[in-house]
Amino acid sequence: MCSELFRIPLKWDNVPIFGAGVLLLLWAVFSVLGLKSTARAMGWPAALKAHLPTIVIVGVALVFFVPKYFPDGVPIRGYGMMVLLGSIAGIWMSVHRAQQAGVAGEEILGLAVWMFISGVIGARLFYVVEYWEDRIRQADVLSTIKTALSFTEGGLVVYGAFIGAMIGFTLYMRRRGLPALAISDMICAGMLVGLAFGRIGCLMNGCCYGGESDVAWAITFPRESGPEMISPPYGDQATSGAFYGFHLRSSSDEMAPAIIDRVNEGSLAATAGLKAGDRVIKIDEKLLAGVAGAEMLVYEAFLQGKPMVLTTSDNATHEIPAIEPPPRSRPVHPAQLYSTITAALLAWVLWSFYPFRRRDGAVTALMITLYPIARFCEESIRVDESAVFGTGMSISQNVSILLLVAAGAMWVWLLRKPAGNLAFPDTAVSS
Repeated sequence: MCSELFRIPLKWDNVPIFGAGVLLLLWAVFSVLGLKSTARAMGWPAALKAHLPTIVIVGVALVFFVPKYFPDGVPIRGYGMMVLLGSIAGIWMSVHRAQQAGVAGEEILGLAVWMFISGVIGARLFYVVEYWEDRIRQADVLSTIKTALSFTEGGLVVYGAFIGAMIGFTLYMRRRGLPALAISDMICAGMLVGLAFGRIGCLMNGCCYGGESDVAWAITFPRESGPEMISPPYGDQATSGAFYGFHLRSSSDEMAPAIIDRVNEGSLAATAGLKAGDRVIKIDEKLLAGVAGAEMLVYEAFLQGKPMVLTTSDNATHEIPAIEPPPRSRPVHPAQLYSTITAALLAWVLWSFYPFRRRDGAVTALMITLYPIARFCEESIRVDESAVFGTGMSISQNVSILLLVAAGAMWVWLLRKPAGNLAFPDTAVSS
């Protein structure tokens, strides 16, 4: 785990880096070179239309946003770095495939900018909505805004990114008059490669983790992911009671009853007489309104090294002794690595299938068929998302089902079209 790699200071030896500084100058030079390159292939009007919004947004962020919200310097996170590397790898693959079809690489680069920005916005909005109460809302508006915008620390939801990127994709296709399904097929494999890199970033950040496991390849996470920051897996285990050997049943409803989901054999909780199914009504004589209150009290007792007395609904008391907080979490499934391997394999399948497609959109349909199935299975291993909408499934599992329905409808529509009518037939293997 490596949440923060380094920090870029606002000034270096009194030379401004952000604001009206070095990075703004470098961005201006890079932007001019990029515009000239695109203009040679597409003309100046098209180049400005494709890139000017991004140039302005980044420039404004460098001058005004960063100095105001990051006075101690900009932290370069492992997660953000892997997302960037994944984007570069995915874009390179997509440009290569586009050039094989005779499409200018600049078109894919312009599309990538639109999809990247809209994808990040969608991914973060999805996360903010899903975790507003638990992780986003702070004591004051400024702190809430800063937390909501700190996406380089993790907190980008794949399905939110997909929705946002598709909006950006659609807008760009309309502006440029390109064949949407044919271009979509070109970039599918690159998108999955980007996801594979992103999941390595999740591992470095400590998010998107799996449940406890005793498999030989299980991994542990350090107590802290940064200065005064408890790593997500460690914090989750501390609040659920895992270090004592019991697990409170998680719920998206803070007022849900505090029920013991399971108790590990031979643990402190088992020795104290706790059993799966017990309902905890008091901790240290403090009445509980719901599972959120129980988690908070268990968390405080654990970090402070204090004993606990749990009272269950049958009025039995269970004394659990204090323990010294260990330096690392209990072993968990490396769900992030499972996701990385899955995404890489799916990318290979899509890349290999592309020359054999008989209809534009077939590669896209295959992607939105296979990925939801894989994601649904992955969610059964992860424990960082609670069930929602009374379905007993996480929000990502619910979205996976909806996406599978959409994939089925897309296949029906595609198979009704005549085979072989491709926008770029030279890239397909002739039958």
